Amino acid sequence: MLKPLDYAVVNRYWGEAETSILGPYMMDGFGFPASAGRFRFHSESKIVKRLIRRSSAHRTGNVLDLGSGVGYWAEYFGQNFKKVVAVEASANLYEAMARRCSPYPGITPIHENVLSFEPKDRFSIIFIGGLLMYLNESDLIALLRKMKSYLNPGGIILCRETTVQNGTVTREGDYQAIYRSVPTYHSLFSKCGLSATETCLNKPYVLMQMGCESIRKWKTVAPEKLKNIPFLGKIAYWGLRLTDPWITHIPSACGIRFPELTNHFFLVRPSGSNASRRDGHPKS
Repeated sequence: MLKPLDYAVVNRYWGEAETSILGPYMMDGFGFPASAGRFRFHSESKIVKRLIRRSSAHRTGNVLDLGSGVGYWAEYFGQNFKKVVAVEASANLYEAMARRCSPYPGITPIHENVLSFEPKDRFSIIFIGGLLMYLNESDLIALLRKMKSYLNPGGIILCRETTVQNGTVTREGDYQAIYRSVPTYHSLFSKCGLSATETCLNKPYVLMQMGCESIRKWKTVAPEKLKNIPFLGKIAYWGLRLTDPWITHIPSACGIRFPELTNHFFLVRPSGSNASRRDGHPKS
């Protein structure tokens, strides 16, 4: 049986998290330049744009951004949709998010735990970007079931979560998370009366994660005098950018499981909807 997450530990970690673009992406401490975070966000936003375009969600609808972090996604939706509600529990991340979103009158920042948050509107898009991995299964199911009831007809839930190849892995210690496989997420969605009509590998995450895991390994084996992390981070980042996309295919071609962690976007709809029946086969 999996050990449940200690929410006090999870909340403490995010209460102390850096408010740079690298912090919420778990890319701090590797020496990456800030441009690495901007590259990843810009690349991921193209995936989000493509998935939304394929759905029936439209720009006149409302967007709910759960676990908004420092607000880059809330800002993105605020630039493209009429009304956005952005919910964040961490005080320092919320303050950064509220500052970032202040130029956009259509964005409403809310400082609250997503589990206790009760929306006052219905939404065409509910975006959950890297939140489900910080929830135990019972709370994850309860949240998704509740959010399903706040979808407009034809509305979607768009999730972006870190994944593992098989089963479920719990990370313990000062940073806690539950990494689930794609089939595990599909099963959880089904328990909530939802269906993932599209599943898309987050290739920008995979590229940057290759750098993170390589540098972490280097730190464990290199002599102390060679652990020049800022220098290595910049070299690793630009090396990955220059060799993208073919470098991401090398591990699988060599039969190596690397990186250990991947990430997927899930376009989720209520089960039985017309869109679910038309497009019931997940894509990867």
